[in-house]
Amino acid sequence: MVSADLKRKLLEFRRERDWEKFHRPKDLAVSLVIEAAELLEHFQWKTDKEVADMLQGESAEGVAEEIADIAIYLTYLCHDLNLDIEEIVAGKLERNREKYPAHMVRGSAKKYNEYDNLS
Repeated sequence: MVSADLKRKLLEFRRERDWEKFHRPKDLAVSLVIEAAELLEHFQWKTDKEVADMLQGESAEGVAEEIADIAIYLTYLCHDLNLDIEEIVAGKLERNREKYPAHMVRGSAKKYNEYDNLS
């Protein structure tokens, strides 16, 4: 998600402030959910047109800020759990390819267990 250099800078930022003691996996996971909810607030009750207009205006910066917070907490969480995000995302993509064969699911939002003849 973030480059090795940016990850190093994030970890240095946290270390300089002695915040590792607050960043237990549970707390980072909670923070991810909170930041995701703050991102969602920007879209709540808006039509597609209102969202498009918002993203052309000053509110786009607020959306970007929330996305940045999510990426930061996710970077910390993966680092602290010794997980390589590139590796785990690639693995999940392969599992999803098996669950959702393109020729069977194209154009549908059904979950994998709702398809007939899908193993």
